[in-house]
Amino acid sequence: MSPREPMTRTYRAAMTVCTPIVRTWGRLRVTGLETLPPSGPLLLAGNHDSYWDPVAVGVAALQHRQIRALAKAELWKLHGLNWVLNGMGQIPLNRGAGDAHAFDRAVEELRAGACIGIFPEGTRSKGKELRARSGFGRLAELVPEAEVVSVAILGTTDIPRFPTRPSIEVRFFRPAGGGMQPGEDASAFSARLVAEIREQAPRVACGRKPKPAAAA
Repeated sequence: MSPREPMTRTYRAAMTVCTPIVRTWGRLRVTGLETLPPSGPLLLAGNHDSYWDPVAVGVAALQHRQIRALAKAELWKLHGLNWVLNGMGQIPLNRGAGDAHAFDRAVEELRAGACIGIFPEGTRSKGKELRARSGFGRLAELVPEAEVVSVAILGTTDIPRFPTRPSIEVRFFRPAGGGMQPGEDASAFSARLVAEIREQAPRVACGRKPKPAAAA
């Protein structure tokens, strides 16, 4: 077994600061932690409906793995936040630009035994169906030794809706169809994982106030 990747001090501090919001106020429930290998290359695919999704997953997995996410490069332009993101080992990604540098770095860190977290839909759903991107599948192709785990995240869209108290749930699970199969291309693999995840975590609109349900 590969040695366990050390967790950076900045990552642990950031997740610890967010723990009262997610775990206490958010009444966090976590299942499936046993599916997360404690060491070695790991690809983590999840749904994305709220800015709080990566935080909720990080808090849920804090005692098991550090998750290095590909995050939009614009976040590094915010003064002070860039230092925190670098200290957390996050990877800046120029979305829509075919960022080869970010992809190469993800491959390098994955081969070194890191856990790389990706939202295959690319951005927040805002309640709408989005096409699964092929990037997750391409990483699985290039690093076939990486284990694959999916995560369904529920309730995070309610965090900004104070005083309504959220009920957050993070479910880690192995894909029902297993990892990438012979003859399965990157796009199809990503789409299969998203479909499985969305069976457990239907798309939800984000925002301060939930949108009213459409008339029947």
